[in-house]
Amino acid sequence: MNSVGIVAKRGQPLAVQVARQLSEWLQARHRTVVVETALASEVRGAASAEREALAQMVDLIVVLGGDGSILSVARLLREREVPILGVNLGGLGFLTATTVNELFPFMEAILRGEILVDRRMMLTVRWSRRNHVQAERLALNDAVINKGVLARMIDLRTLVDDQELCVYKADGLIVTTPTGSTAYSLSAGGPIVHPAVEVLVLSPICPHTLTNRPIVLPDRAVVRVAVETPGEDVVLTIDGQEAFPLLPGDEVEIRKAPVRAPLVQSPQRSYFEVLRTKLRWGER
Repeated sequence: MNSVGIVAKRGQPLAVQVARQLSEWLQARHRTVVVETALASEVRGAASAEREALAQMVDLIVVLGGDGSILSVARLLREREVPILGVNLGGLGFLTATTVNELFPFMEAILRGEILVDRRMMLTVRWSRRNHVQAERLALNDAVINKGVLARMIDLRTLVDDQELCVYKADGLIVTTPTGSTAYSLSAGGPIVHPAVEVLVLSPICPHTLTNRPIVLPDRAVVRVAVETPGEDVVLTIDGQEAFPLLPGDEVEIRKAPVRAPLVQSPQRSYFEVLRTKLRWGER
């Protein structure tokens, strides 16, 4: 690890403070440090670059923040699979590998070459209108199609590999990766999926039909969802961070992405320990 990028949660004073300390610590060990442009005025002696360009310049990206910050960085990696080390600054931090108190011993181990990386499955999400692609994005957690401000159900015609699955009459539909199975999908009654099991999960949000339960699909499946409800406010959301308004007839295609999100893991904590400590899973 000769070069390290640093990304910090915006508007978080602790993140800026830790970024400054980490940069000084790395430079003292003769590592090149590149911080995102938003941090350039706060961190001395480091090069800077826009967040979108960091992956092309460094061997490791340290994300000081929570799961939201990690999701935003993961979507920017594209083909350059640079390991992402998430550092929890006090929130849930389900995807983070360490805390501020443990950061520097953790980094010492990484500089020695002791690094465990889990290459997580991602989704490619393509939104089309009248057969013209409007946007294409990567997602690490999920793609959600749901209603806007009005408290009415929407109709979503859903096909899997060009075969009709059903027309969901619901508040919306979540298509998630194993990583995202512990996020919004879990709240909608979806299963927890171990990240080593590469599948897509479809979880309807408040379906009108009681038998419309979540369904698990193989990772080779291609899911197409068409908006059929006229005159309703419908939105496509990527990882809870990017939103696109949909019109009747719009189609969203979701499939396994050709790239992965390499998340650094703690060798001291198993996935099941994270479930128990972060989600209180299995507690009485």
